[in-house]
Amino acid sequence: MPPLSFLIVTTTLVGLLHYYIGSRLLGQLPWPSVVLWLGWAGLAASALLQPVAFLARGFNNQSLRDGVSWVAMTVMGLFSSLLVFTVLRDVLLLVIAGLHALHVVQIDFTALEKQSALLAVTAAFVISIIGFFNARKLARVVNVTVPLRDLPASLQGFRIVQISDIHVGPTIKQGYLSRIVQQVNSLEADLIAITGDLVDGRVHELAEHTRPLATLEARHGSFFVTGNHEYYSGALAWINELERLGVRVLLNEHVQLSHEGATLILAGVTDYTAGSFYDDHHSDPQAAIAGAPADAPKILLAHQPRSAEAAEAAGFDLQLSGHTHGGQFWPWKYFVPLQQPYVAGLHRLQDLWIYVSRGTGYWGPPNRFGSPSEITCLTLVAAND
Repeated sequence: MPPLSFLIVTTTLVGLLHYYIGSRLLGQLPWPSVVLWLGWAGLAASALLQPVAFLARGFNNQSLRDGVSWVAMTVMGLFSSLLVFTVLRDVLLLVIAGLHALHVVQIDFTALEKQSALLAVTAAFVISIIGFFNARKLARVVNVTVPLRDLPASLQGFRIVQISDIHVGPTIKQGYLSRIVQQVNSLEADLIAITGDLVDGRVHELAEHTRPLATLEARHGSFFVTGNHEYYSGALAWINELERLGVRVLLNEHVQLSHEGATLILAGVTDYTAGSFYDDHHSDPQAAIAGAPADAPKILLAHQPRSAEAAEAAGFDLQLSGHTHGGQFWPWKYFVPLQQPYVAGLHRLQDLWIYVSRGTGYWGPPNRFGSPSEITCLTLVAAND
């Protein structure tokens, strides 16, 4: 869609949603008229900022681009929560009105409307404020033990540190990534896995901000697979840049790692949707494992959890994924299963373990509520039959 058409359509749709919020909430709030008018002005500004957030990438001035993105994305998170609570409030009022009409309950409906409007606005602001600080603080370290069948004794305790979905871009810069790298290095991993959606922007815009990746330290090195956002941002250029930084990119291929006399297979596939961007980038777990020793443990890095079925058929023991952000902030985690088979954490599909990271950064609104960011430290152990 041309930018002007996109702007008109999205502004109209988002404007109607903002009007819905204002008409359902502002008239019920016991506030002075001047405050209510400021509320309407804020909703109007928010409605205009939403589409601009996505068009800001086209601005030539980087300071302007980042500044607009910061404001627009922060406001977007608040708008999302306001919309959710407005809808939930209306559903609740509709149910109570029905019960009241049937004489099941007796209630002061006018008072309920005013109290619920105040509660909806308060909840939206509280979630946005808490979510902002959660998003901007350093991701917590999550320790996960993965039991693998027939794991060689010398691989017992092998540690993989996974980071995912950092989204270096308009609101995540070098300082944010540097703190992540320092924390990862402190874990003294045997291997570092970066499971996609590292960036939101072109190499020439973000190269200085991804530079800390060159200082990642692990016994067997750092490995990366593409996510969908790499393809939005010029995947081929980013593949070259990451290789330049010393991060090995796995494109439907594997490496054999020798660890104290045992062999571990680490494979990686391109993003599930990569074939729609480049014909030779179709995600292919079978190709990624081709030629690997049959008796060695096999780990697959795949950005999207929905690669799991093909990974299990290909004979992998463990798949590490991201993409979902665990829903990022309430209530969106409940909608992730509409697209992905797993939202977060450790899961089992027949003989395959799947671990889905909640992500180490965030996308869009700087907001994490109910789904904290994570740096995952996975320890391999022998499974008890």
